[in-house]
Amino acid sequence: MTIASLGYLALYVVVLLALAKPLGLFMMAVYEGRRTWLHPVLRPVERGIYRISGIDEQREQGWRGYTISLLLFNLLGFLFLYLLLRSQGHLPLNPEGLPGLKPSLAFNSAVSFVTNTNWQSYGGETTMSYLSQMLGLTFQNFVSAAVGMAVLVALIRGFARHSATTVGNFWVDLVRGTLYILLPLALVVAIFFISQGIIQNFSSYHEVTTLEGAKQLIGMGPAASQVAIKQLGTNGGGFFNVNSAHPLENPTAWSNAVSLMAILLIPASLVYMYGRMVGSVRHGWVVLGVMTAFMLVGAVVSGWAEQSGNPNAGDLGIERSAGDGQPGGNFEGKEVRFGIESSTLWATTTTLASNGSVNSMHDSYTAIGGLVPLANIATGEVIFGGVGSGMYGMALYIILSVFIAGLMVGRTPEYLGKKVEAREMKAVMTALLAFPLVVLVFTATGAVNSFGTGTLNNAGPHGFSETLYAFESGGGNNGSAFAGLGANGTFYNMGIGICMLVGRFLFIVPVMVIAGTMVTKKRVAPGPGTFPVDGLVFGFLLFASVIIVGLLTFFPAFALGPIVEHLAMRDGTLY
Repeated sequence: MTIASLGYLALYVVVLLALAKPLGLFMMAVYEGRRTWLHPVLRPVERGIYRISGIDEQREQGWRGYTISLLLFNLLGFLFLYLLLRSQGHLPLNPEGLPGLKPSLAFNSAVSFVTNTNWQSYGGETTMSYLSQMLGLTFQNFVSAAVGMAVLVALIRGFARHSATTVGNFWVDLVRGTLYILLPLALVVAIFFISQGIIQNFSSYHEVTTLEGAKQLIGMGPAASQVAIKQLGTNGGGFFNVNSAHPLENPTAWSNAVSLMAILLIPASLVYMYGRMVGSVRHGWVVLGVMTAFMLVGAVVSGWAEQSGNPNAGDLGIERSAGDGQPGGNFEGKEVRFGIESSTLWATTTTLASNGSVNSMHDSYTAIGGLVPLANIATGEVIFGGVGSGMYGMALYIILSVFIAGLMVGRTPEYLGKKVEAREMKAVMTALLAFPLVVLVFTATGAVNSFGTGTLNNAGPHGFSETLYAFESGGGNNGSAFAGLGANGTFYNMGIGICMLVGRFLFIVPVMVIAGTMVTKKRVAPGPGTFPVDGLVFGFLLFASVIIVGLLTFFPAFALGPIVEHLAMRDGTLY
């Protein structure tokens, strides 16, 4: 990588970590019910919501009640969104007269936005009405993010409390996360985006004449409001088909930079909040350091691969100097106004987080450049991850690391003063194994059947990577697309939909089980065999656990896709 690229990456990391502490402290105050500077304006609104909804904010729930409330809320959200998408052709705010979605696409899209995945098997400007974008998709962008944060807060209470029976009130956590955190941040970011040229209107589409004299239809609509929360809530669904590569969705270098920061802002801040609320700030910083290390490795490797480009450039008719490499790097599929540095950093951050937005075409990356996003999602997106979901996913790896350390010294493992026993480990392994199981089964099915391979744009290992990425993106609740795959068919719509449900709720339910078991336990005093979780040794063990359990599970699949493609490229064979 160039000095400029490394400087850009360093500046991004410094700003991100500098913002994590103040926002983390603010979010901690919100979830603890303490007064903040927003309370004079928003506290009356919060009380009004409770009064209308019949919610008693003083009444807490056990883990079962909390989980049932969460699942029912998501079920009702799915049914509402499914019916809205099916019937949008008969509803207002549809100036282009777009019809309702077919059943498999409506199912896939409804599951996608309810699970905070935002996978899109459709083009936004040619499929969704303004009403569907606002009332359906943007609404779910807010509440699906708030649900993830609520689960994390419930887990934190399970660790922080002892000899208790309750983990909070789901409805209160949902309201506070949406009202005090997501809405104010999204309002500020949306106003900034509008100032940069992202559109926000209800106009009909504009027909224009291009410089070549052809006619082109330019999509319009309320984009800025959705773009803001899609980034802040680690949702990622594009208002337009090409997502954040579209000039009306990401027009300037400033909108691109703010979007990049918004993707990881809340996930990074939640890690600091986690450390404060469980009573170990140093532990929070160690976990944040591990996540940052993964991000730096991914960004450097991806940036190097794309700036090196294709060693066969001469065979493609591209002039180059002697030796390997491609002058200027691999610019295919990237926006000139963003360049390789910003494109590869975006690809890294968006797949470290549960954010499906893209500002370049991953399908056009080199084999190693494309391997980085695949590897990021393969971890279960616990490296920063989605808002809430990233940290509670990482907590599973933390418990696994502590368990391994306990086995090494021959003692019952402890975490934050509480014994980690069989029930917690069963919940951890259920979550960590469900994701690769469902992804690899559907990938294998698609790779050997015509209904899976019939819509691939590429043969060989690159085509396999397209299939693997699609199911990984769904199971990891990421939502970004490798592209090069026609996914709007029954097999992919239903298969990816199932992966999204498993990737979301077979993480949430085990996490809530852990919260419920941990909250009842008494604290034990640290002993000579207690493994400290606030030092470098723990950081290395956690780093290794994510690699061994997360990445190596997918290594055979990577070997069939990007790894063999890279070796073939070095030998002069392209796919």
